[in-house]
Amino acid sequence: MTRSPADVSGWDVARLEAALHETVDAEVRFDTGSRGAYATDGSNYRQVPVGVVVPRSVEAGAQAVQVCARFGVPVLSRGGGTSLAGQSTNTAVVIDWSKYCHGLVRVDPDARTCVVEPGIVLDELNRRLADHRLQFGPKPSTHSHCALGGMIGNNSCGASAQAYGKTVDNVRRLEVLTYDGARMWVGPTSQAERARIAAEGGRRAELYDGLDRIVTEYLADIRRGYPKIPRRVSGYNLDSLLPESGFDVARALVGSEGTLVTVLHAELDLVPVPAYQSLLVLGYDDICSAADDVTHLLEHCNPGQLEALDGRMAQLMREEGAYLESLDALPEGDSWLMLQFGGDSQEEVDEQAHALLRAVGRTEKDATVAFSDDPEREQRMLRAREAGLGVTARPPDDRETWEGWEDSAVPPERLGDYLRDLKKLFEEFDYDHPSLYGHFGQGCVHTRIPFGLRTAEGVADFRRFLERAADLVASYGGSLSGEHGDGQSRGELLTRMFGERLVTAFGELKALFDPDNRMNPGKIVHPNPVDGQLRLGPAWHPATPATHFGFPDDDHSFNRAVMRCVGIGNCRGHSGGVMCPSYRATMEEEHSTRGRARLLFEMLDGHADSAVKDGWRSTEVHDALDLCLACKGCKSDCPTGVDMATLKAEFLSHHYEGRLRPAAHYSMGWLPVWARLSRLAPGLLNSALHAPGLARAGKRLAGVAEARSAPVFAEQSFLQWWQARGLDEPDPADPHTVVVWPDTFSTYFHPSIAVSAVRVLEDAGFRVAVPAKPVCCGLTWISTGQLPLARKVLHRTLDVLRPYLEAGTPIIGLEPSCTAVFRSDAPELMPADQDVQRLAGQVRTFAEHLVHHAPEGWQPPRLTRQATVQTHCHQHAVMKFDADRELMRRAHLDAEILDEGCCGLAGNFGFERGHHEVSMAVAEQGVLPAVRGAAPDSLVLADGFSCRTQIEQGGTGRRALHLAEVLALGLDGTLPAEHPERLARRPDQPSRAARWATTTAAAVSATAAAAAVGRTVVRALRRA
Repeated sequence: MTRSPADVSGWDVARLEAALHETVDAEVRFDTGSRGAYATDGSNYRQVPVGVVVPRSVEAGAQAVQVCARFGVPVLSRGGGTSLAGQSTNTAVVIDWSKYCHGLVRVDPDARTCVVEPGIVLDELNRRLADHRLQFGPKPSTHSHCALGGMIGNNSCGASAQAYGKTVDNVRRLEVLTYDGARMWVGPTSQAERARIAAEGGRRAELYDGLDRIVTEYLADIRRGYPKIPRRVSGYNLDSLLPESGFDVARALVGSEGTLVTVLHAELDLVPVPAYQSLLVLGYDDICSAADDVTHLLEHCNPGQLEALDGRMAQLMREEGAYLESLDALPEGDSWLMLQFGGDSQEEVDEQAHALLRAVGRTEKDATVAFSDDPEREQRMLRAREAGLGVTARPPDDRETWEGWEDSAVPPERLGDYLRDLKKLFEEFDYDHPSLYGHFGQGCVHTRIPFGLRTAEGVADFRRFLERAADLVASYGGSLSGEHGDGQSRGELLTRMFGERLVTAFGELKALFDPDNRMNPGKIVHPNPVDGQLRLGPAWHPATPATHFGFPDDDHSFNRAVMRCVGIGNCRGHSGGVMCPSYRATMEEEHSTRGRARLLFEMLDGHADSAVKDGWRSTEVHDALDLCLACKGCKSDCPTGVDMATLKAEFLSHHYEGRLRPAAHYSMGWLPVWARLSRLAPGLLNSALHAPGLARAGKRLAGVAEARSAPVFAEQSFLQWWQARGLDEPDPADPHTVVVWPDTFSTYFHPSIAVSAVRVLEDAGFRVAVPAKPVCCGLTWISTGQLPLARKVLHRTLDVLRPYLEAGTPIIGLEPSCTAVFRSDAPELMPADQDVQRLAGQVRTFAEHLVHHAPEGWQPPRLTRQATVQTHCHQHAVMKFDADRELMRRAHLDAEILDEGCCGLAGNFGFERGHHEVSMAVAEQGVLPAVRGAAPDSLVLADGFSCRTQIEQGGTGRRALHLAEVLALGLDGTLPAEHPERLARRPDQPSRAARWATTTAAAVSATAAAAAVGRTVVRALRRA
């Protein structure tokens, strides 16, 4: 049974949009791009919104609700948009609170409370509270990007709920707004306070009178019908209105998923940050045995967390090569329970763990026991559990797994038997063996199931399974949802858990607050069916476009590559890792990896109401991708491995096919050609690129940002230096032979890097070869979407490299972005080419070769210096940085490896007109301040040309070096006390005289040319 999308024909959308623009201080977006980006969340469901409003203040958000009410159009409040049950998708006006409404209004450290706006992200809130040694207790796995408003809407929990309870247990008061305009603070309400409200009259009195009537009428049902378990999240919190619960209206509204009120402010209870923590991990033969032991453990301890991880998830991680360090820290077993303890001293937390071991007859020496009171090791072990959703969402066997029954909860003492019955149900429906993990200390189970949501038969099985599973969990006295809420996934099933009477009471509560059903309709009450409005479904008929990339890891399908995004939303994180720099700079959903993936999904035009209808030519998709830095951060940081850089390159190739491209695609996309031509007169070219007036005109012509200064070409390229040496080329088959890859940047701009690499490699005993004919990896053509040209360039390169490929000669990459092409892009562009596969296996980074293949006994020079190190994004994503860490350690470099994200330049991105502001905003979020703060005697290292250029042009007063340069300088002896980069050779900027001379010569030439043209015209006129 599938309902069609909501009928919008009765709404005057054009007038609504105009009224919002006129009266609300907000970004009002009714364009197809914005609507497509917000069409779904982390769930199975999809509903294209009417429009999107991004209020610049809480007052503006409240005003937006009132305008929508005037036009009778539904409203949906949205925070991080990570909901797994469909709460954050609707045919409504979406109010996105996350961009501007993220204030911490006030903190009362003594009372341990704070007041927040709905858009504040949990990690950011806790960061601001850190000085008070306080935090908000519940911590879901999406803590880096989930908003407090969304946590209140969903009644979120997380692992820490073992100690601190659900969100509902930590909310003191709420300021709320009803659809019809009633605005009030609500919380626990005494009899005297209710009498005062009744005496005042008005809409508030009507609401409180209605609440009192519902509780009175259904009092016995509420007391009997709510499961007495720690993780009951399903249904409205009518039990918070019981007399023994203090008639707490705020807590009654928590978990209502935006179906009753709009939350404007929240007063929260805070808890102290534990001073010390320890982690105990216990291994078991299987996950059911682990579940059986939960209550036994809880009889002897009171942990802050009691989490579970099964062998199936560990298997998936090993197959994906993910979180291996976390897995290595686990003890023997095929399933594990993780107990975290907190306290005021290390002795206290350690003793809690050891006391538990004594009580259950185990010791720290047992093979099935792992104990740690080291915070870093604890985080490594917990990371495996926290990664559950991402790991299970896209398993290596390419099955599509989905939410729908991903957070059921039962009494902890019955958990083992429930899991056994759930596994039988999986077998009955032939759902193989999904991973089972979760918050076992409170009886909450997470899983993702391979539902067949593309066919009518698969969708029918999906519905039947959910009905059977709902009956199963109800038979155990459990809850349909123990964390993620009901939304559309479980709304239709609530009667099976609560019975008709309580579901009727839910309907009366909805009618009391929202009589016209305009607040997030179709969720919890009068719910859309569980198999309605599916993101896929049997009616989904997407285009299947031919592509240039082979997408070998996605069954050779562009569609499957797009669908890697399941809406987890890690790309909306504010710090750490690389993903997603453009989102961090703009705070725009469309500029996150998720938002772009959503638009590409809409571009496939699989639904009748798809927001994007013009395919590869789509302006909306182009605009969303325009600010993608192609940093590849999502390839490694996204839990499901979305590679937006590759998707962008594919899109650009088709978007501009047969059309004139932007000037930057010719000026920077063809950079290797222009760099080679620079050898004709590098000095003159440098003077022209920096000449007053002439440089500005050139930038305009080339599509380069005026604020950018052109990099300086070297007078002598690396290849010229190499040829001047006059050495015989070594035998490719010689085991000591290595090829130094002459990338464009290390050859024509910073040749001292390649020269230094040769010197260090030779010092280590290797014989260096350099290709005699021009070669290129095709990077700049790939990044600008000129993929047929990139393939031709790679074919020519493979021809030149063939003797080395056949001999298995290592090829040493110095520029990370070029090395990443050979490891990643080229195999995806030419997946059937055996030479490409050989090249991918033979290319190594400079550090990888020296760490893993240098002759025994060779050591790098001892530098004994601090270093601030910026990792290139492509290296972070593709090659990783482990070898570099080890090489720096061996060189006695005390390296601070920055975790500040992308530098912001990202190849051609930061040079292109229209990107400079975002480029610098990204850089100023971490990299540039970190470099400015580096000690004068420390080294600044950045192997990437983009990173070095951004640091040099970013007002840091420092110049970054490549690791090869630093090691080569170390071979010469002691480095200078301050600014050691002074010793590195870099091309000099052309002199002022040379720049003005070039401008003058150009002006004279232009004048002479104009005069000649004028004389020709005059002669022609005379002859006429």
